Amino acid sequence: MTIRYCYMESPIGKLTLVSEGESLTGIYMFEHKGGVEIADDWLEDADALPLLLAKKQLQEYFACERTEFSLPLKPVGTEFQRSVWQELCKIGYGETISYGELARRVGNPAAVRAVASANARNPISIVVPCHRVIGHNGKLTGYAGGLARKEALLGLESNKRLVAGRT
Repeated sequence: MTIRYCYMESPIGKLTLVSEGESLTGIYMFEHKGGVEIADDWLEDADALPLLLAKKQLQEYFACERTEFSLPLKPVGTEFQRSVWQELCKIGYGETISYGELARRVGNPAAVRAVASANARNPISIVVPCHRVIGHNGKLTGYAGGLARKEALLGLESNKRLVAGRT
């Protein structure tokens, strides 16, 4: 199966969107720790349906017009990583939880480090909202795209929530 990709400008910098078949498999920021390297056999194709859908929904998200994503996702990882990523998708827009809480939610409260590692390896940034996980003390910790981007995403979501609360 041909892997397709495209680039997208965003308020947090250039993003690389990746798909395999009918599903989105990656969203990476430039200078993304553990990011993606485009292989020679990948096809740049901004018209591939999963990429078009992702681009549209991300634009809506950044314009504060979308609080939930509805995309066909197929993140590649271990069974444990996928269970963590599924749990991430249950964290509501504008909400945050700690790594310890995430470990409890996946059924293994002692696995805080393993959960943090899986969180860091999330291949579908923003849509699978790993930016919503913070330290137990409420401080921002670790983010593959950098703490400034994590802060920007959380700020975007909290501002939307405040505006929505006033209307």
